[in-house]
Amino acid sequence: MKKFLLASLILALFFVSCGSKRSTVLKHPNGSRGGTVNTPNSSSNKGTSTSGLAYIDRYKGIAIEEMNKYGIPASIKLAQAILESGNGNSYLATQANNHFGIKCGGSWNGKSVNRPDDTANDCFRVYSDPEQSFRDHSQFLLRKRYEGLFTLKKDDYKGWARGLKAAGYATNPRYPDLLIDLIERYNLQQYDQAEAPEEVIARVEKVEEVIEEKEVVEPPAPVEEIKKPVAMQIYEVKATDTMYSIARQYNVTVNDIKSWNGLSTDAVTVGQLLVVSK
Repeated sequence: MKKFLLASLILALFFVSCGSKRSTVLKHPNGSRGGTVNTPNSSSNKGTSTSGLAYIDRYKGIAIEEMNKYGIPASIKLAQAILESGNGNSYLATQANNHFGIKCGGSWNGKSVNRPDDTANDCFRVYSDPEQSFRDHSQFLLRKRYEGLFTLKKDDYKGWARGLKAAGYATNPRYPDLLIDLIERYNLQQYDQAEAPEEVIARVEKVEEVIEEKEVVEPPAPVEEIKKPVAMQIYEVKATDTMYSIARQYNVTVNDIKSWNGLSTDAVTVGQLLVVSK
């Protein structure tokens, strides 16, 4: 499996390298690289919130650190954390420093807290600080199920978004689009870093060694016992919507929506994505 993945990676990198010599890299007006400029879905900050920006500023450092260690794009980790924790405002984030909703299970023997989720008394991990949660999220992904994702370059956030869904991380069919939308709204791709082909190969070899070691050390436990796939409902705000009308539509309160999305006001923006269930 390892040799096959490396061979596939080397071949893919060869064709990408050849293709890049024949193309011109477009530059965003602010100097960052990108294939599109000023499109409706690119980094326009449409529908961003101040709490979201503050959350990103707080945790971008640890996201970049984990990216450089394992290759998970910082943009992907930040977007997943924003969705899972409601910009750090969820109960698990504030009371358990758990920003990714990871449950007890596997080799976990630390503190825990019980909360209703799939059952009335599910067990979730409690971390000493949010940074530990971000690191444990990387360890969660270092499994055979997600092994193929690590052959992607660490600035390929679109490949990662689609790959997570394909590997079973999420049940929501729009999950890749949600992550990509968040990344481009907040310009999270600015934190991702390109790699040379030889850097990718060296990192993939290191990651595969870690995955193989974890299989030997950790007791066998299906991923589903540790964390169920993301199944949250997301709503895209339309021109005629208000926070109150959206809350009524999903039989929740305005305060619920504000809490889940880390919003401080009732104002909404056309095209804004809102978590409307937990």
